[in-house]
Amino acid sequence: MIFAFTPIYIRFVGIESYGLFGFYVMVQGSIQVLDLGMTQTMNREMARYSAVPDKAGETRDFVRTMEVCYWIIGIVIGVILWIVSPMIAKDWIRAESITIKTVQNIIMIMSIVLTLQWPISLYHGGLLGLQRHPELNVLKMCMSTLSGGGAVIILWLVSPTIMAFFIWQIVVTILHLFLSKLLLQRNLPMCLRKSKFSFELIQNVWHFAAGMSGITISAIILTQLDKIILSKMLTLKIFGYYSLASTLGSGLLMFITPVFNTIYPRLSYLVALGDQAKLKHAYHLGSQVMAVLILPLALTISYFSFDILFLWTSSREIAQYASNIVSVLIIGTALNGLMNLPYALQLANGWTSIGLKINTFFIIIFIPMIYFLTRTYGPIGAASVWVILNGLYMIIGVPLTHQKLLKGESWEWFSGDIFVTLVATFVATFIARQIFVSPMVPFVAILNLGITFIFVYSVGVLATPVTRSWALNRFLKKR
Repeated sequence: MIFAFTPIYIRFVGIESYGLFGFYVMVQGSIQVLDLGMTQTMNREMARYSAVPDKAGETRDFVRTMEVCYWIIGIVIGVILWIVSPMIAKDWIRAESITIKTVQNIIMIMSIVLTLQWPISLYHGGLLGLQRHPELNVLKMCMSTLSGGGAVIILWLVSPTIMAFFIWQIVVTILHLFLSKLLLQRNLPMCLRKSKFSFELIQNVWHFAAGMSGITISAIILTQLDKIILSKMLTLKIFGYYSLASTLGSGLLMFITPVFNTIYPRLSYLVALGDQAKLKHAYHLGSQVMAVLILPLALTISYFSFDILFLWTSSREIAQYASNIVSVLIIGTALNGLMNLPYALQLANGWTSIGLKINTFFIIIFIPMIYFLTRTYGPIGAASVWVILNGLYMIIGVPLTHQKLLKGESWEWFSGDIFVTLVATFVATFIARQIFVSPMVPFVAILNLGITFIFVYSVGVLATPVTRSWALNRFLKKR
């Protein structure tokens, strides 16, 4: 829905006003430092509780306890953002054609949306831990459609302003919040007594939650610092270009997040059972599926970023300015996606210290690097840090993970799960790029990109053991 409607948003409100949407996404990502690891704790504990069916009362008490804590934090976030909105509008955001008062009012509306959205991630974390993916996915698809499609109708028929966009988000978020809570409650085990708040349950998980809190804070610094710096250094219009590039660059999350959300609770469940053989199988299966899903797409978008942006926005100016940024960001996001499975293995075993130590080390190095590269090279410099960060994380993090968990599996992960797919899809995309040369007229571009996607994905599927086996079995069964 984001990809479908973003060009329409820009046509209605303009690229500068869209920069405010980029600012909202940056704030939304940055305030995750206040999550304190509770969403991942919720996910993990629900998965563990599902392996012990006789703890229905404790399960419901845990949900109520986490819910109370989350609502308190959400209200605090909204109040603080509301109070500081005049300072942000006046001293931080560099708007050219939008008045300071309008920017302030929009930020105040953002504070309401963020407060209402805050508990939703907790409810979703609980549903993922209970492995209720189908129901949650239906809910998220419906809400995304209502949020995006409804916003287009509001901009078209009511008011073509960014303020009208955010007011509509308040309405949709209220409905999303109510349905998320209802869905989680319906999937909790039955219990005769009412659920209650329990400090004891917080004490039982505080060690894991504290580790997750440290990882979350450090990860937010590493992933959001480029946007924070750019929102101050660049004009709102140029920041809008970067935000648009980030939206396309983060498109891989459509594949990364579902794989992580499916495999992580499964790994937590198997760790709770102590089944190492199935744990190893699920881990490598998830890693190979992740590689096949994201590497062909990332390389294709990186090679054909100009053509894709031009088709998406119908603006040659946007495509020329943002294509290089997209090419860099998408590679960094792909590397980050590949690391999601080792990260899931760490969390499933309750081992949070490794992620915190690596992130802390990177913060010391990358804060000055981000500032220097942004000052020197602008948006493309900030984007390049994302690639360097995730490349080093892979080189360091995977061997360290397998020194303690699933020992001896580093080579299998690099060579069997990742490397073959990477090389095969890289060669396939390179060949396609030599055949299909930019610039292309829209119809030819659509045809050539479609052929490229099919070709590169086919190569990726056949290069990876688990997907090759699946594809051949399907083909032979059909024959």
